[in-house]
Amino acid sequence: MESLACRVVRYPVVLLDNDHTLLDSDASEHDAFERIMLLIGVDDPDTLKSAYLRINRAMWAAVERHEMTPEDVRLARFAEFVPEAGLDVDPEWLAYRFTDALGACGDLYPSARDVLEQLSSVATLALVTNGLSDVQRARIERLRLEPYFDAIVISGEVGVVKPGPEIFDLTFGALGDPPKETVLMVGDSLTSDIAGGAGYGIDTCWYNRNGAVAGEGSGVIHEITDLRQLPPLVRTGAVHPV
Repeated sequence: MESLACRVVRYPVVLLDNDHTLLDSDASEHDAFERIMLLIGVDDPDTLKSAYLRINRAMWAAVERHEMTPEDVRLARFAEFVPEAGLDVDPEWLAYRFTDALGACGDLYPSARDVLEQLSSVATLALVTNGLSDVQRARIERLRLEPYFDAIVISGEVGVVKPGPEIFDLTFGALGDPPKETVLMVGDSLTSDIAGGAGYGIDTCWYNRNGAVAGEGSGVIHEITDLRQLPPLVRTGAVHPV
């Protein structure tokens, strides 16, 4: 079965990002933030959300530059956010309530599970995600994702992050070191997923839900706007409309 898949499938090994690729992370983050703000008595969480998002995004960008670790972000974002928002709450306590809520909130994009079913029938799949171990593991368990994947590599567990090559080394090792020309990296982030895959010498597929424009030298080989385009791409190497 494996050798047949290798003969007929353009990309018999697919590496998938989780946040914003399979999981609706915006909804997860919104619901988790609202939950913890209401918990501490903030009646209108939306008034504070933009400040949190600005701080959080800057810190995850620092993770990609190897200036912070995912575990650093857990506490540091609330150590900065709490005084800026003028909240009377222990930042560490709030940080752990938030990561609990992140693990409990959010769902897959509507077509993601069907896409995983299709892909897992023709290809070897690995989940390669930057994030905190407890958050990602809670989501993986709650959404029953583990059966689809032959390897799950979470930056918070392994101590290396996308776009660095080390996380790809670990993933390839877990999959038995497949030939690079057989592997496709799929994700939404140009700076993490696409830059990481391109830098490692594998083909990339940018999941561009929002009609953004990739700059020159972005490393994008394929571009999809709908997850349903992914199974035909994996089988044939060509992107088709849906």
